[in-house]
Amino acid sequence: MQSTGILESWISSSPYTYDVRNLDTVGRVGLYTPAEYTALFADSGEAKARRPAWQILSLAYLAGFFIAMGGVAANTAAHMIGNEGLARLVMGLLFPFGLIMVILTGAELYTGDTLMAITLKEKRITLVRMVYHWILVFAGNAIGAISVAIGMAFFGQLNISGGMLAVFSIKQAAAKSTMDPMNAFVMGIFCNVLVTIGVLMALGAKDVTGKAVAAFVPISFFVIAGFEHSIANLYYVPAGLFASTIDRYRDLAIQAGIDVDIASWGSFVTHNLIPVTLGNTVGGLAVGWLFYWCHMHYSRTHQASERREITS
Repeated sequence: MQSTGILESWISSSPYTYDVRNLDTVGRVGLYTPAEYTALFADSGEAKARRPAWQILSLAYLAGFFIAMGGVAANTAAHMIGNEGLARLVMGLLFPFGLIMVILTGAELYTGDTLMAITLKEKRITLVRMVYHWILVFAGNAIGAISVAIGMAFFGQLNISGGMLAVFSIKQAAAKSTMDPMNAFVMGIFCNVLVTIGVLMALGAKDVTGKAVAAFVPISFFVIAGFEHSIANLYYVPAGLFASTIDRYRDLAIQAGIDVDIASWGSFVTHNLIPVTLGNTVGGLAVGWLFYWCHMHYSRTHQASERREITS
């Protein structure tokens, strides 16, 4: 049987006693089962929590950078498309590559790391350690995304189409900064349900193509649907806010009928960032706990019951 590395080790030492013959079956099609990749994330979560702070921050910066670059590509491609549905489709086809880069490079993304709830339920990390990890990751993600926003706004990238990309960014920032907080919260939940399922499915694939496709589909869905991702918004909104401080971009936005004063850092934080982050956290915890109970806890108790029946 082909070696399965960390998964094989988990099977041999865990009370979740799977029939290893199943590994040969799924191995031939390049996939782990949901129970197996849930177990893999439990291992991953423990490894994440053990990393030193400098490494967590560095990998988190990288993830924020990648997610922001997905936003840069999506906005650049869609900013002159008048049909909103078509614009969302184009953005949905491009933005997911940011998350694919996060997955393939092992970077640390806050929304994906909410799945550490699986490791917490396994009692392999403490709640304090998980929250500490989240804080470091969120900080690194924010620095990475905002640094990209600074680069795009102040060094000419938003000047594409005679500055209309800047106008698009300002309009986007205004819309996100004035959302109803409850709407932002719920849209954040839906977003991270899709993101975390994409992360888990990518973990279930054994090759690069499989990982990319598994991550691409749910991320594309959330972008097209207009759900809210806290780290992506740490690029989108700051880019628009920074652009609005540049006189030429500000004048173009006013000419386009945009109220450039409606968005501010304060409105962004209170109307979007806080409720969206809370929604993302709830969505990720829900998926993590659902997969734990359905694929790990249930399997353990069900198979333990079967063993008792066999031996009785």
